[in-house]
Formats: sequence, C-alpha cells, structure tokens
Amino acid sequence: MKKDAHYYAVLAFARACGFKKDAAYSVAYASQFVDDAKINHIILKEKPESVEFETIDNKPAFFNMATCHSYFKVKTFNFSSMVNNTCAFHFVPGCEGSSFIKKMQCKENKQVINNLLRDAKEDNDLVKFGMVLHPFADTFVHKGFSGILSKVNDIQKCKPRKISNILLKPLIRVMLLFGNKKFDKYLDFAMPAYGHGQAMENPDLPYLEWSYKYDYSDEFTEDLKPTSKDNKKRFKRAFENIKKHLEEYLTKHPEYKDDNVNFTDSDILYKVLIKRGSDKKRIKNWKKLLLEKNLFLKSDVAYKYDENLWLDQAFSNFDKKNFNERKVTNAILANDFNESNWYKFYKAVKWYKKMFFKYCKEEGLDIPNEYN
Repeated sequence: MKKDAHYYAVLAFARACGFKKDAAYSVAYASQFVDDAKINHIILKEKPESVEFETIDNKPAFFNMATCHSYFKVKTFNFSSMVNNTCAFHFVPGCEGSSFIKKMQCKENKQVINNLLRDAKEDNDLVKFGMVLHPFADTFVHKGFSGILSKVNDIQKCKPRKISNILLKPLIRVMLLFGNKKFDKYLDFAMPAYGHGQAMENPDLPYLEWSYKYDYSDEFTEDLKPTSKDNKKRFKRAFENIKKHLEEYLTKHPEYKDDNVNFTDSDILYKVLIKRGSDKKRIKNWKKLLLEKNLFLKSDVAYKYDENLWLDQAFSNFDKKNFNERKVTNAILANDFNESNWYKFYKAVKWYKKMFFKYCKEEGLDIPNEYN
C-alpha cells in the first residue's frame, strides 16, 4: 500500500469511526511513517535525562529503529535489514508450511500480526496502535511474497489487466511494450527476488487487477495459484478489518471518541479507497472527501501529510538534508522531546521488533536476529 491508503484512508476511516481529530491524526501519521522512518542510528550530542537510549561507542544514541530502507542501496541489502525492517513491518510471515522459506511467506491476517495488534489495542498509545496498522494492512496486499531474498519472490509473466495506459506506472508500460518474455529476462537480471520487487508496484495499486506465476515450480503457490489478483477485493478486506480494529480501540479507550461525529456512509469510503487514478489523484480524492464530509478542515495539520514533521518537532537542530541519512550525528533533543510523537514512535518500534521475533518463535518460526 502507499500513502493514499496508509495515511489518508486510515485518517478518514478513523474520523468516520468517531476518533477525535488529533487522535485520528496520530494513528494515521504513525501508520504512514512506517514507510518513512529510514534513520537507523542517531548519535546524540549530549547525554539525555529521563529518556530511553543506548550507548554505542561510548556515545548516547538511538539505534535499530528504522522500519523501512532504500531497497536499492547496497548498505541496506543485508539479512539484518531484511528481517528487522522488511519482514517485520511489510511482509509479516504467515508461519505456515514445513520449511523456513515457506514459513517466511507473508500471509493475510495471521497469528503473528494479530498478536501484535491485540497487544497494541490494549495499550493507551495511539502511535503504537497506528504503527501496527501498517504491517497489518500490508499482509493483505503483500501475501505470497517474502521480506527476504527468496525463491517465493521469483515470478514471471507478471502483468496488469488492460486498463488506461495513463494509469499505469512507467515501468509497467515498458513491460507491456517489450512483452512478458523479454521483460521477464531483463527484470530477472536487474531485480533480485526480494519482497515484491519483481511484481513492481502492482500489489500496492488499489484499483489494479493483475496476475503472475512462479517461474520455478508450483512448490510455493499453495493457495496462491497463477490466476488474476484483484487488488480491489484485497484493499476492501484490509480496511473492513481496520475499521473493526479502530472501533474496538475506541471501545477500549473512549477518551479519544468525538461524540459529534455521526458518519453513516461507509460505502463512500470504500469507493474512494479503490477508485482508479494516479498516486496524486488518489490522495486528492481522499482530501476532497475529508472536506466534503466535514471530517477535517483545510487548515488542520492532518490535511496534508508531512513526513518530516515528527522529526522536526523532536530535534531542535533538525535539518532535512542532515536527517535524510541512515546515520545522523550530533542530534540535539527538543525541550519537550519526552512528549514528542517521534519518541513515542521510537519506543513503539523497539517494542514491536522484540515482540515480532517472540511471536514468530511461538508460531514455530525462529528467525536469526543479531539484535536479540
């Protein structure tokens, strides 16, 4: 899924379910920030007080908190990044099958992610809850693929059902121009079998119907036969479940409920969710709905997602260029850092990674991890 779903759809559904504006914003921002939290090591200029931190090379630091990384940077192309980031937050294993490789295959709405979501709903922590909604949603659209280099990701004859060429991504248009056989050959050479790389953006486009087949055997297909994949159904199932979890969270934590919200037209949310359009157009559709249904105002901070806002609020010397690195040095905490959403996200990530490996092990999948 992309920003239109992880942020704007979650934002709209949260408000429609009755969340207060600021609560809905915290949940939605945390959900999307999983795709933007690429910093993995922050060295602090001074030792902080009343803050959880680690000491690395005798320096206070925040470490191993990335939830995403650039899939084309060699430095991040390693097993540790794969299991701590890609598997944990984007391809949660289904833990089914007889081998390690099969157990690592992402499956929809299975026990590991449900355990994590159950725990997050119990805690009075909007950021933690929103963060877990991201990998939960991804299990619906990334099922069948794995977050590590794996034969289950090695596919061929990947193609979308014919739709308007305007709506297709440039790489997909190239695929159709070359033809499947020739494109498969080039893609196999250029794109390793990692995540859904060989499927390009097909799984994350909510309106798309597409298909693929494995290029080796039927060993990994199981219930994922080489037939058409209908993203409209997958996205709708995901958000039907997300809506249920949002409602359950409000029941457990009624202090976040806005009694003035009386939204009864859920159908329109699903229509906007799967409507065809470019990435920008789909976001525009959501913003239009937020205004028309009086869920937000244009002046509300939530109306436009800013991926740097939480970092800017947490660090007094935030600079977009310097903080756009895997490792940041000489960071200075803001005066109210302890209450910042970035710090809450950091603590949520540390909790999530610990529990992710624990729950995988309970389901018979022992993933090697140097940080445990």
